[in-house]
Amino acid sequence: MQLSWLGHACVLLTGSKKILIDPFIEGGSVIWTSPDIVAVTHGHEDHIGETVVLAKKTVAVTEIAKYLTSKGLAAEGMNIGGTIIVDGVSFTMTPAIHSTGISNGESGSIGGAAAGFVITFDGVKVYHAGDTALFSDMKLIGDLYHPDVALLPIGGRYTMGPSEAMIAANFIGARKVIPIHYNTWKKIEVDPLPFKQAIERTTDIKVSVLQPGETIVIDRDE
Repeated sequence: MQLSWLGHACVLLTGSKKILIDPFIEGGSVIWTSPDIVAVTHGHEDHIGETVVLAKKTVAVTEIAKYLTSKGLAAEGMNIGGTIIVDGVSFTMTPAIHSTGISNGESGSIGGAAAGFVITFDGVKVYHAGDTALFSDMKLIGDLYHPDVALLPIGGRYTMGPSEAMIAANFIGARKVIPIHYNTWKKIEVDPLPFKQAIERTTDIKVSVLQPGETIVIDRDE
């Protein structure tokens, strides 16, 4: 599997399928890519992003799925704790501690609950935490799903910062961690290198600090 960080919380997983998570890039769009499935962690503009424009099959919490269906998309609704299989790809929806909502002039603010995903295909499990604070039940995500890769927000202010994300990485136990949701704007500016150095100095976890648009290969036996 190839994993590309496109910026902010937007990640593209490429293997037998192409899965695009939270399709938003500040100052641009991701229309150039053509995913098979889009996954949306919550309804904030910097996560739902280009979902409607992409017009692909989308996995999201029930309330967002209903909203997307009203826009003409084929949306698969689910809720926290559930697992669905879409075109051979497994999506397990995990908790996230965060606000959510879609601003819509007709219906006000909707959006259900904020969430994360454990996405499994080609023998690799990727945990995208979504926007979240640190919470102790991240240990259960590790114990139940054993993700190979954890995508963790480190920007602070709107999500957990590096100190909390270090604890989250230990709770989850993935062999590789990739920081996301930082340096998009001044309010979430963070140097990820101390985060990487601290985790790798004290654990066996490897941290890959990617530049926007950079791609790495995740092997199932890595």
